[in-house]
Amino acid sequence: MAERLLPTPSHTIGPFYGHALPFPGGEQVAPQNHPDAISLHGYVLDGAGTPIPDALLDFWQAAPDGSVKGAPGSMRRDPSTGGFVGRNGVDFTGYGRVPTDADGHYALHTLPPGNPGLPYVGVCVFARGLTHHLFTRAYLADGADPLLDSLPADRRATLVATAGPMRTYRFDIRLQGEGETVFLEFQ
Repeated sequence: MAERLLPTPSHTIGPFYGHALPFPGGEQVAPQNHPDAISLHGYVLDGAGTPIPDALLDFWQAAPDGSVKGAPGSMRRDPSTGGFVGRNGVDFTGYGRVPTDADGHYALHTLPPGNPGLPYVGVCVFARGLTHHLFTRAYLADGADPLLDSLPADRRATLVATAGPMRTYRFDIRLQGEGETVFLEFQ
């Protein structure tokens, strides 16, 4: 009788993402209590509009001054185990990793991006059912932009976050179906 081997993450799709890859403070791109901090939040939804409770989102963005280097050494490791112990709480990193919660919701705390043109945050989506991760952008304003200008109005709207109270922006990500988020292909 052949030995039965258990599947590994390379053989299956999720829900390993939310369990093995997040790190402490992954949602805190900006130093806590920074006066210019904003929150980008929303839901990751499947084609039926059902929230996905075990997706993982990576975020990248320019610093408010437009730089894209991040802060060296802002991610700390435990010297005895080598595991991540989180951010130092002082430096802006430009990178965040956030799992969705049981309701499919995520929240990222960051500073306004200072990239040229319209401000946006790059997003990479990992979720069950996806054989490859997906890339998109969360624009914090609408206006003239080469990417946005190339899209029909209804598709354009899927990339623009909605401003809310107290420096919050809502950006839902729909993986397929009506209102599907525009995803980008890099070559």
